Amino acid sequence: MVRIGVGYDLTYDLPQPTPMLLTVHVHYSRASDLEAPDYLITVPPVPITGYRDSFGNWITRVVATAGQFRLSCRAVLKDSGLPDAVCSDAQQHAVQDLPEETLLFLLGSRYCETDRLSDIAWKLFEHAPMGWGRVQAICDYVHTRIKFGYEHARPTKTAFEAHEEQAGVCRDYAHLAVAFCRCMNIPARYCTGYLTDIGLPVTDAPGDFSGWFEAYLGGQWHVFDARFNTPRIGRVLMARGRDAADVAIATTFGPNLLTNFQVYADEAKD
Repeated sequence: MVRIGVGYDLTYDLPQPTPMLLTVHVHYSRASDLEAPDYLITVPPVPITGYRDSFGNWITRVVATAGQFRLSCRAVLKDSGLPDAVCSDAQQHAVQDLPEETLLFLLGSRYCETDRLSDIAWKLFEHAPMGWGRVQAICDYVHTRIKFGYEHARPTKTAFEAHEEQAGVCRDYAHLAVAFCRCMNIPARYCTGYLTDIGLPVTDAPGDFSGWFEAYLGGQWHVFDARFNTPRIGRVLMARGRDAADVAIATTFGPNLLTNFQVYADEAKD
């Protein structure tokens, strides 16, 4: 068992009062692991309300004040300290046998264009072993195909564009893998959250939220990460959806400039 400290510090410069939708809380499935609630703090203080979206994610609503507006949170939660589970014998379901709630995650979405990637997917993965082996083959391909770099990030990049440009950030790896899974009739959903470097060499890389995905095999959802392509310790889910459009950290309804962005995810010391 380990304790993980997570949090963020974001500052926006806003020319006018601006409504915002925020997906910044630890997912309800990890709520019992929190040592205390992961309260959102705003500066200046504003009224805060929230609701559950159609995927069960907790969404916070605020109207940010004009000028500098800061969002921050620090929290500690308990974690097993185990790496992501590997279930190499998990089987793929025939589409007609899939539970109804998974079918949405077979369809194309804003950033995962199954129509543009279907032919590519079948040429690449038709002969890969079905089930876990096929999803792993997809992760292996995406991990090798895309070169990571923040300079390659842009909010409009789609899975097809990431495939053709062969460069991107974690969300692009996840989008492409999700799209390929759906093309191969495997339900897949996009995930966002915190990811620690526990068990890895210390680096000076800046903190960031992470994107990965889950595939439905053998009657349950399983975690896959095409960017790192290896089981990791200390993955903390915040939200799930069809793609990044469903789980944006902040959706702002007006002009804004993000002037400070810091994310924390480290092993907490007693």
